[in-house]
Amino acid sequence: MVTGTPIDETGILVREGGGFCLRRDRGGRFLLELPRVPVDEVEKRVRVIGTMLSEGHVLVDGVSIADR
Repeated sequence: MVTGTPIDETGILVREGGGFCLRRDRGGRFLLELPRVPVDEVEKRVRVIGTMLSEGHVLVDGVSIADR
């Protein structure tokens, strides 16, 4: 994906090292740049909306619990 591409993905939010990543429903993962720590959503299925910063790296605008 190209830098600046809008992202709207679902998957499992995982704490990784000092940060967070999204284990995507479609396979693969994104490293997430988050404006806040989403403690209530860790290890849950979430929807992430944001913008691609670089390959596999997303600047997150919002995280919410995903609909089933």
